[in-house]
This record gives sequence, C-alpha cells and structure tokens, in this order.
Amino acid sequence: MKKPAPKAPAMTTALSADALMGKSQTYIGRALAAKAARSMGEYQLWASLALELVGKAALAKIHPCLVADPNSSASLFAAAGRSVDTDIKTIIAKTVFDRLAHVSKRFDESTKKFCTNMSEKQNAELHSGEAPFEGVIASSWEGRYWHTAEIILEASDSSIEAWLGADKAKAPKELLAEYTHATEQAAKVRVQTAADAFGARPRKEREEADAKADAIGLWNVRNSFRQHADDIWEAECPACKSRSFLAGVKYDEEVSEDDNEDDPYEELVDVSYVAEEFLCPYCNLHLESRDSIEAVGLNVDRIKTETRQREYEPDYGND
Repeated sequence: MKKPAPKAPAMTTALSADALMGKSQTYIGRALAAKAARSMGEYQLWASLALELVGKAALAKIHPCLVADPNSSASLFAAAGRSVDTDIKTIIAKTVFDRLAHVSKRFDESTKKFCTNMSEKQNAELHSGEAPFEGVIASSWEGRYWHTAEIILEASDSSIEAWLGADKAKAPKELLAEYTHATEQAAKVRVQTAADAFGARPRKEREEADAKADAIGLWNVRNSFRQHADDIWEAECPACKSRSFLAGVKYDEEVSEDDNEDDPYEELVDVSYVAEEFLCPYCNLHLESRDSIEAVGLNVDRIKTETRQREYEPDYGND
C-alpha cells in the first residue's frame, strides 16, 4: 500500500499574504491614530509602512516567491513551501513597486513614483538623522496615498473599506469618517489622472473620441459594466467632459401623481434608481461605488417615469 504523501509545511508568516495584509491593517490603524492625535509626521510614517506591506500582500497573494528575497536561499525555499532556516527576508520596497506595475494596469508611472518617494522618505526617517515627514501638510499627499492604496487593494480583490475595517457593522464613527474621506480623495485623484491622460492625447484623437461618444448606444456599453444594472443612463464625464454612462439598481417605485390622459387604462409609475457604477469609454475613467461617484460631483439618483396597465380589483357580488 502506497504511503500518503507528506503534507507540505504551512507557509511561513513572513511570506503569507494574509499575515502581510493583517500587519498592514495594524499599521494603517496606527497611522490613523497618529492623525487623530495630530502627530502628522508619525501619521505619514505609519502610512508609508502600511502601503509597502499591502503591496507585498498583493504580490504574495499571487505567489509568495514574488516577495521572497532572491538573494536568500532560505527565503526562496520558504516560498516553495520548505523551511530550511528561520531567517526569512523579503524584497525591498523599490522591487515591490516595480512588480506591482505588472499586477495592475492602473499602477502607472506616476503612482509608482509616488510610492518610491514615500519609501525613500521612510528610509531617511528610520535610518538617518533626517526627519522628512515632519512639517509636511497632509493635504499634499493624502489624496494620492488613498488613490494608490485603492489601486493595490483592488489588485488583491479587497477595498479601502475592508482594509480599514469600516465594513463592520459596529465600526466606530471616526473610522467610518476616515473611510469616507479616503474614498473621496481616491476618487478625485482618479478623475484628475484620467483628465491628465486624456488631455495629453492628440487633439484629433480627442475630437474623434467625442464624436464616437455622441454616437454610441446604451446597449453597446452594457457589457462593459462589471455589476448587474437595472438601468443605464447618460452623464457628462467629470474628467474629459465626454458623454459617459451610469449604471444603477432599482430601489423604489410609486404611482405618479400625474395621470395618463391619453389612456385611462394606463398609469404612470415613477421608478427610482441609484447609480452603483460609472464608466467613460473614452478616457477610461471607471468608478465602482456610489460613494466614489458622489465624491466627484455626479448625481447618483435617477427617476424614470414608465407607463403601465392599471391594475383593477375584481368586482365581487355584482351579478
């Protein structure tokens, strides 16, 4: 009788995607606590450490070998599921951000440059007499930070909401406020990034895009949305000003106060929809939450009046 194959040893914590993500959540929690205490230098330091860790978690989720130091044989063995030493090393921050560019199309050169800058400041803070985070105004980096975190988390099939723990029913009000702020900042930077990219395209190409935007039909974009939509309607893109689209779900309906004078057997019904996703096919701006859509100034509500046959109660006892 054949002996069962030995079980592969458990993945070392140093290279575990779950452990790295958990540690990043601890660090972002410390960052927000520092912000609440108005210790802004400490806030940015913990935030930079959290960003590097969430990047490593995204890579480790694909395979732990992507975060193992290639110059450490013990680390490579650990990534392959075999323990030969406890001295496990991971890749440096620069390598993390270089590799993330292959994980998400949204992790572009400007995003990578932002991450590298944060990492360099972090190294100077921890390994020199410099204090690069002190005196830095939060508004100068927060928006880009949350935008970057959103990109990396999205590549991990996660979200800022889950990362901050704001998806829990009993999340503190302060934490929910931070989630809202983070979502707004990330959405605004996403719009600006799309606007800059669209503006950099040749004029002729932009004009052709506008012409195509005017001609495209609602059914042509339906399959481009990731979420199921009960209705799709037009909007103006906040980035490129082209004709764009919102997809929403129905959440209410009621009989209209207006009568259908043309047909007494029909009634008008006001159906209310709320947008859950936004898409511009021409500058590629894509927003996937109601909070993000509202943050960039778009109206998420839509009321559509439909004509339906009146429903009459049957007559009883009249014969």
